[in-house]
Amino acid sequence: MSINLCIDWGNTSIKAAIFDNDKLSKQFTFSPEASLEKVTDILNTYKPVKAILCSVVSHDNELADLVKGHIKTLVRLDGHTRTPINNAYLSADTLGADRLALVNGAYGAFPDKNNLVISLGTCITYNLMQKNKTFRGGAISPGLQMRLTSMHTLTDKLPEVPVDGDLLLMGYDTETCMRSGAVNGMVAEIEGMMKAYEAQFPDFNAILTGGDAPFFVSKIKSKIFADPDLLLKGLNLILNYNVAQPR
Repeated sequence: MSINLCIDWGNTSIKAAIFDNDKLSKQFTFSPEASLEKVTDILNTYKPVKAILCSVVSHDNELADLVKGHIKTLVRLDGHTRTPINNAYLSADTLGADRLALVNGAYGAFPDKNNLVISLGTCITYNLMQKNKTFRGGAISPGLQMRLTSMHTLTDKLPEVPVDGDLLLMGYDTETCMRSGAVNGMVAEIEGMMKAYEAQFPDFNAILTGGDAPFFVSKIKSKIFADPDLLLKGLNLILNYNVAQPR
């Protein structure tokens, strides 16, 4: 039996998952401030035999040192880590580790497709995993909260607008106009990007994931798969690829 621990340190929170014989059995979400306590509890409760850490923020080594104190092998994912697919991204030093995990998750789920992974978080990332097992890149644009916040902070009079509220194509006041532009603009962008990729790459498949995906999945009319756990599944795949199963 193999118990794996996968940790995804994002811009706003940390997610962790326990995989039991490659099946996702437990998930946890917590703040960076609670990370040492929460991960200690996970390590003591589930006793994983290997672990992987994916981070898109700068932080100290306390969490990694904690994990290494309980587990012999910890993989720290970055743009140079060995993966089951070919990483042809030209600036590997600046490649977000989460993007690499996502395309590997897509490969694990749909190995015979050209997979466009659209992750909706602080930023939107578009990540194409070609069916020849190669990741070359995609695109990055502002996420929903970033769009709303930037309109407020980079102007003198536009207000701070919450995500929740009336959503119309034609807003009736400044708040609803800003929300319409941010949300409907994102939908139009996503659908336009999907059409552009589909026209260039046959046997096309689109996967939606990330923290804001549930908010948008019903608003996108194009055919798209939703998988909130794709990044964690990709981490588990990469971990197994780099570390042999214990005997």
